[in-house]
Amino acid sequence: MSNSFSNQFNKQTILLVDDDPSLLELLSLRLKAVGLTVKTAGSGAEALSIIPQCHPDLVITDLRMDEMDGMQLCKLIQQDYPTLPIIIITAHGTIKEAVEATSEGVFGFITKPIDSGELMDKIDKALRLSAGDSHNKQQENWRANILTRSQLMENLLSEVKRLAQGDASLFIHGESGTGKEVFARSIHEHSLRKDNAFVAINCASIPENLLESELFGYEKGAFTGANKTTMGKIETAQNGTLFLDEIGDMPIGLQAKMLRFLQERVIERVGGRSEIPVNIRVICATHRDIPTMVADQTFREDLFYRVGEISIMIPPLRERDNDVVLLAKTFLVQYNEEFKTKIKGFSDSAIKAMKQHKWPGNIRELQNKLKSAVIMAEGSHIQAEDLSLLFHDDGPSIDTLNLREVREHAESRAIRNAYLVAEHNMSKTAELLGVTRPTLYSLIEKYHLEDVKTGC
Repeated sequence: MSNSFSNQFNKQTILLVDDDPSLLELLSLRLKAVGLTVKTAGSGAEALSIIPQCHPDLVITDLRMDEMDGMQLCKLIQQDYPTLPIIIITAHGTIKEAVEATSEGVFGFITKPIDSGELMDKIDKALRLSAGDSHNKQQENWRANILTRSQLMENLLSEVKRLAQGDASLFIHGESGTGKEVFARSIHEHSLRKDNAFVAINCASIPENLLESELFGYEKGAFTGANKTTMGKIETAQNGTLFLDEIGDMPIGLQAKMLRFLQERVIERVGGRSEIPVNIRVICATHRDIPTMVADQTFREDLFYRVGEISIMIPPLRERDNDVVLLAKTFLVQYNEEFKTKIKGFSDSAIKAMKQHKWPGNIRELQNKLKSAVIMAEGSHIQAEDLSLLFHDDGPSIDTLNLREVREHAESRAIRNAYLVAEHNMSKTAELLGVTRPTLYSLIEKYHLEDVKTGC
């Protein structure tokens, strides 16, 4: 591996997990040789005990291990460390396992014998693309509130990082709930104005007759109730950043005054006669189709070109690869703390339901559904029904010829059905299935049936 790799990541820590001591030592030597700090664990349980101590930047684990396999370890890690990237290695690689691993949020999946170039390439990308914990990303604090493993989002963030250093007006497009204000705040935090105020105002939430005074301020006596001279949002943002959310809802009459401010960089308070110079950066956002509004003459074309010197499009959640699971696990940690709950994670059906859902309300919808689920959930894991989502289990495709896949699907479905018939009684469930309780628990663990509760 090149010196550039070694120099760039010589302070990064990788946790290796494998129950084969010889392979663990061999891989450890490989990674140490390129300047990485390496910690090792001989089992999944040992790995879970080490993570809080060494705070790794990346976990690399074998898939097939006794007691706890790599996928089980992955799920347990993501409960407490949802942004920690994981690479899974196996000598038994199949397309099915690779798809399963990546759909569960695993960053990479490679097979033995390990190709050094492939491994280092995946390590390089994982360390670069991971949102990571803030203690490993001090230089990336500006984007700390934007969690993603999506390449589409990473490309956008790279562009935003460059734009933040300038002073051009920015126009952020995106569906409702995609996090436009979060992006605007992040841009401010990475700009030359970061030490000054970030002032946000939602143009859709303020009545038309009050919006002008909210933006421009007013002089004492300007109208009934104006008992003192008051600065508006524009003036409050002096030397900082003004964020105009939902500018598409700004009344057409007020748009002319906003245009003059953007051109002249001066304002007049309502009822005032003197011009006040203002030095701010303006960032606007909307979920509306502004070009159509321009054509319909409900939004000024000259204002659109003034506020939209540079445009940014935030992709909807449904286009962000597996970010919905990453965000859900992150919010779960947050809401557990907020509501003093102890929800351990999500059932397989909940994960699949979240991936199937189109999320028209985007991140805001995910937050609302998850907050309600955390409060209302009765078990240790959130189910699809707790999220008010439907889960369509189509089973193996008609073209599936792999007997193991067919058998596994049939067995897991039989367990769920028996559990429902037995009214959630584990002894009766085992009796209906013709197996012992220990065998039943073993099957539940084997098929990751978190939605089958372990009690009455």
